[in-house]
Amino acid sequence: MASSIKAFYFFLLLMLLSVSAKAQIHMNITLGSSLSAQHNDNSSWVSPSGEFAFGFQQIENDGFLLAIWFNKISEKTVVWSANRNDLVQKGSKLDLTTDGQLVLYDPDHAQIWSATAGSGVSYAAMLDTGNFVLATNDSVNVWESFDQPTDTLLPTQIMNEGSELIARYLDTNYSTGRFQLALTTDGYLGLYTNNYPLEGRNYEYWKADSTNGGYQLIFNQSGYLYLEAKNGSILYTVFSDATSPEDFYQRATLDSDGVFRHYLHPKSSVSNAGKWDMAWSTLSIVPINICTSITADSGSGACGYNSYCLMDHDQKPSCLCPNGYSFIDPNDVRKGCKPNFVQQSCDEDESDAFEYDVLNNTNFPFFDYEHFTPVSEDWCRKNCLSDCFCAAAIFGGEKCWKKKIPLSNMMMDASLTAIALIKKRTVNSTLLSGSNKIDRSTLILVVSVLLGSSGFVNILLLVLIIIYFFRISGRTKLFQQKNIMDASLLQNFTYVQLEEATDGFKEELGRGAFDWVFDCYKDGSLHLLVEKDDQAKDDMKRVKKFVMIAMWCIQEDPSLRPTMKKVTQMMEGSVEVATPPDPSSLISSIEAC
Repeated sequence: MASSIKAFYFFLLLMLLSVSAKAQIHMNITLGSSLSAQHNDNSSWVSPSGEFAFGFQQIENDGFLLAIWFNKISEKTVVWSANRNDLVQKGSKLDLTTDGQLVLYDPDHAQIWSATAGSGVSYAAMLDTGNFVLATNDSVNVWESFDQPTDTLLPTQIMNEGSELIARYLDTNYSTGRFQLALTTDGYLGLYTNNYPLEGRNYEYWKADSTNGGYQLIFNQSGYLYLEAKNGSILYTVFSDATSPEDFYQRATLDSDGVFRHYLHPKSSVSNAGKWDMAWSTLSIVPINICTSITADSGSGACGYNSYCLMDHDQKPSCLCPNGYSFIDPNDVRKGCKPNFVQQSCDEDESDAFEYDVLNNTNFPFFDYEHFTPVSEDWCRKNCLSDCFCAAAIFGGEKCWKKKIPLSNMMMDASLTAIALIKKRTVNSTLLSGSNKIDRSTLILVVSVLLGSSGFVNILLLVLIIIYFFRISGRTKLFQQKNIMDASLLQNFTYVQLEEATDGFKEELGRGAFDWVFDCYKDGSLHLLVEKDDQAKDDMKRVKKFVMIAMWCIQEDPSLRPTMKKVTQMMEGSVEVATPPDPSSLISSIEAC
């Protein structure tokens, strides 16, 4: 009997210690407290262990994020934020008001965000679980950050029906991004592309292998993340890598690339986790390969338009541009890629001016405008080259799918057997597309102008551009372009090539030619330059543009001359041609020679 009483008292003591421990897991933040956003001073409220902090974290030079983060690791990894789409500036303030409201104000005292807590709040607390709460005197949480997740779940956190995680836009941009994890109101758990930049779900690219009926997504302290039914049964396990909560920090984050990852980080380099690097490591991911998982009939796919997705050795998707394309924004690769060449003209046969960048084990599901079978690879290649609408073709299994710009759902993986034929201009073809050969040869001579440093060569090339090609009707016997390199490079031409281009300098170009051309431009009588060329007279706007470009190119001061790239853009029409300076000083210097 005595032993039973002792056992009872021992059990009661353990219960009291347990209750006491639970009561001491937070330090109250009293009503009327506040935080202020200041540079180099991440003002915050810290959990009792110091492992988590709630407050302002400066995001480079963009502003301040009201957030919760891991406080004892160097990365200060953010796990929750209140104003992800509306960063605040220095001087902003967070007030825990005397009536229990938590409100974020900007420097002008405009309300940016508030926690909807109702009445009865007696204090706030930053808990050691990473949960920030507003609670009553009876320690009942009336608001908690765990109920308002952003992109991360922490151990002990539960995600209820109708809840979602939304990935940040970029790793360094915390605003809402392109992907989300949702537990729908009918109990389905899935990953979706967002209707970015609007709200709402688009395409489901992963789902839990279970029937509906999921009630809660639970992340327990041991590292298991599972979907549970209302009766407590486990419907599906998302992550099942058990870890020691004493040795590791853990989080489950939907990253900006659309991959849901289970991470862990050693708490100390001298603990049982000492064999691990003091950094976040990935234990598990969902889906296994996002590149091949997104195959929607709308949108760009896992990467941006005209770029293809490839999983690297770190289980991260890389977005890459095919040869002949470059990123629209290297700092945001999911904006896609743009062609570095002018698209194929439909007004003339340019099939010889194009070639393919061949990508093995690559496919672009959907978005084909023509499909042929059975055909050979050679037939597929030739058919796309001769089609001015065809930007790429997929060939596999005696089937040919033709694609238009922009290219979507581009993916590369060893499991894919098709090859992608991405059409691009050849190195030896012009950067410009035009309706006749004169346009291309004109570009060549304009490039040559950039190389001339003497007044004589400049005048010679100016007249070649604006008189030879517009006054001499029907003359198309021009030297062929040897090579136009990258837009940042220049092409050299020999005296023999220039002699051939001008039929042995057949027409004498006197000193008065430049005066005459400039006077025609100034007086609005450029038609006199092309009075024998009916084709040119039908497009005087283009004649004027070419004259203006030529005048820029022969400026005596080399710093005023446009680059090859800008000349190309001006001739294409993508850059406006400004009025050239008065070249009278140049004429005087030449006549004095």
